[in-house]
Amino acid sequence: MDKRKVIYYEDELEDEFSVTRLDGKHIDENYVYIHKSAFKRFTHFFWYRIVAAPLAKIYTKVAFGHKIENQGLLKAYRKRGYFLYGNHTQDIGDALMPNMIDMRVDKYVIVNPDNLSIPLIGHVIASLGALPLPGNLRATKNFNDAIEYRIMRGDKIVIYPEAHIWPYYTGIRPFKDASFSYPVKLSAPVFCFTNVYKKRRLTRRPRIVTYIDGPFFPDETLPPRERRKELRNRVYETMKERAALSDIKIIEYIKKENTND
Repeated sequence: MDKRKVIYYEDELEDEFSVTRLDGKHIDENYVYIHKSAFKRFTHFFWYRIVAAPLAKIYTKVAFGHKIENQGLLKAYRKRGYFLYGNHTQDIGDALMPNMIDMRVDKYVIVNPDNLSIPLIGHVIASLGALPLPGNLRATKNFNDAIEYRIMRGDKIVIYPEAHIWPYYTGIRPFKDASFSYPVKLSAPVFCFTNVYKKRRLTRRPRIVTYIDGPFFPDETLPPRERRKELRNRVYETMKERAALSDIKIIEYIKKENTND
């Protein structure tokens, strides 16, 4: 568990406090987002269903006593593609907990490309279904095509709109609305999941309770730019309300004072 007691920050949108530091990886137009061969489908099934899902269940239960509330909201959308937005407060946990949400369906997580540079398991992350952010315009087209392909197939895409990890943070940072362009473009439903920290009796490590909310749909009466802003605001306010249910702070986050006159 993170042993820091206090973290001082300057920028809620850009500061990163993950304990893991990785070398940057550039995703260009040669990166293959969609694999359709039988072998690649098998490796995805093997790593996702045989290896990752059982390990994720064990880890989240043992480490955090993980519990999910309102999961039934997703049942009616099991065969339809949708987007899941969550708060970004764990290094390992945030890679695993989405798998616990409606375990019958696979999730494809939009990730920082640095994750693919992790020794030994970088390729496994790709096989699991990670969608690394593109590094140039041609790669962006491939990335957007992959998102559309997954949604049209009925797959689920996980997005952490805060972008940067703040371990054990119990608020919701004011994330941008850029990632909401995907559901707006595809007229796809949106759900959010908020990881809330709760006290436990016998350990300092808190319980994580994940609250599911939604569905939220883009307001088709608005122009596209306003549509994504309005959708972002509804999700943001819902996550803020859920985050307020946390009753323990492991790390205190304090904003640095601006000393410039």
